Amino acid sequence: MNIIICGAGKVGFSISKQLSAQGHSVTVIDQSSEDIKKINETQDVKGIVGRASLPSVLESAGAEKTDMIIAVTRNDETNMIVCQLASSLFNVSKKIARIRTKDFLEGKWGKLYNKSNIPIDVIISPELEVAKSLYRRLEAPGALDNVPFGKNKVKMLEISIEKNCPIKNIPLKKLTEKFPDFKANILGAVRKEKFIYLKKEDQMLEDDNVYIIVSSDQLNPILKAFGHEEKIANNVLIIGGGNIGLQLAKMLEENFEDVRVKIIEKNKQRAEDIANELSSSIVINGDALDEEILKEANLEGSETVLALTNDDENNMMACVLAEKTGLKKRTIAIVNKTNYNLLQDSLNIDDLVDPRMTTVSRIMEHVHRGSIGTVYSVLDGEYEFIEAKISEKSELVNKQIRDSNLPEDIRIGAIIREDKVIIPKSNFIFEKNDLVVFLAKREELKSVENIFSVGTI
Repeated sequence: MNIIICGAGKVGFSISKQLSAQGHSVTVIDQSSEDIKKINETQDVKGIVGRASLPSVLESAGAEKTDMIIAVTRNDETNMIVCQLASSLFNVSKKIARIRTKDFLEGKWGKLYNKSNIPIDVIISPELEVAKSLYRRLEAPGALDNVPFGKNKVKMLEISIEKNCPIKNIPLKKLTEKFPDFKANILGAVRKEKFIYLKKEDQMLEDDNVYIIVSSDQLNPILKAFGHEEKIANNVLIIGGGNIGLQLAKMLEENFEDVRVKIIEKNKQRAEDIANELSSSIVINGDALDEEILKEANLEGSETVLALTNDDENNMMACVLAEKTGLKKRTIAIVNKTNYNLLQDSLNIDDLVDPRMTTVSRIMEHVHRGSIGTVYSVLDGEYEFIEAKISEKSELVNKQIRDSNLPEDIRIGAIIREDKVIIPKSNFIFEKNDLVVFLAKREELKSVENIFSVGTI
C-alpha cells in the first residue's frame, strides 16, 4: 500500500518504521527538518519537510495515489484538516487521525465525523487507549498485559516468569498433561531481549516474558497456575488527574463497585474539575511527592499505585516512594523515554507503560486489510498478535492445520467458532467464518493477507 504519515514525532516515527519494514511504500510529512532528517537517515521511507495541512504539500507527497493517510501531528485541528483534504481533494480511501482534545471526542460533537462533515474513518484518542490498557492490567493482576481478542472471548496475557513460578523449567508438553482442561496456548517468550517461539519440548525460564492465548473465562485459573493469586486491588491510588487518570478512574467506578479510588492532582482547578466528573473517587489537591499529601492519600494502605503525570521522573519517583512504605504493592508508571526501561528492575517498579507504543498498536490495527482485526505488537512490531476471519475463498477452508502449509513464523493460538473457544491441535480443520487468533512475524504479514483471502482496505 501507499501510505502517507503526517507527523514525524515518536508515534509517526514508530509507525513509519513498522510499515516500511512490512514492505509498504511510506511517505512522512513534518514541519521539523530535524525530525525528517532522522527518518530519512534511519528508514527506507520518503521524508518531506512541510505543512501537512497544505494541499500542495500533500500533492507532492503523492496523495493522489495514496491508499491511506495517518495524521498524527501534535495538533488536533491539523489532523482533522489533513483528513478533510485527503478526502475532498485526493479521494484517499482510509483516513486515520489522532485526536486528543476531549471536546472533539465526546457528546454531540462526536457526530461531526462522517462523510458529510469531517471524513475521518478512525479516530485514535491516545489518553483513552492508555487508560484502557491500564484498566486491563488492573483487571488481570499478575499479568504485565492483558489484551482482548474476538470480542473479549480470548485474552492474550503477557506474564513475567518469576523466581517462585511453580511451572517454570517444565517442558510445555508436560504442562498440557498436568492441566488437560485448560484452554490456553503458550506461544512464545521474550528471553534476553529476543523473541523465541516455544515448542512442546521447551521450558519457560526465570525472567522470561511469556505470551499466552487463553479463553477469557479461564483468566484467573491460568494466572493461579503461574503463581499469581493476587486479587483485584480494592484500594487504588492514581497520581496525576490528567485525561488518562480521569478516564481510568471512570472505568474503575463503572466496573468495580468495591474498588476505592483516590487521585492526587497538583493543579487546584483541575482537581476541582475532575472531582465534579467522578462519583465515588476521592480527589486530593497537592504534590504527590509531598509526604503529608501521600499520608492523606493513604499511600501505605494502597494496594496499587499508578503514576500517570506528564513528568517521567516524578512518575518513577512516586513509585519508588510507594515501594519504600515496606508493604507489598503493585506500582505502574507511565514513561515516555524508552531508556528508562533500564532502571525498572533496579528501582523495583512493577510495570512501565509507554503511551507511544499503545497508540502505535491501536493505529496498526487499522492498517491491515479486510478481515484482519485486533493487533498487539511485540518488540516494536517485530512480531504481532492478530485476529482474522477465514473467508470462503481462503485456502485454509476444510484443511487441517498440519496440511495448511502455514509459514514457520505463524503460530495459531486459538479459534473462535460461533461462541466457542477452541485451542486447536494439528488435526483441527478450519471452517469458513472461523475467527483465528495467531502470532506472526512481521515479514509474514503479506502471507497472512493472502492466506486468509482478505479484501482491500
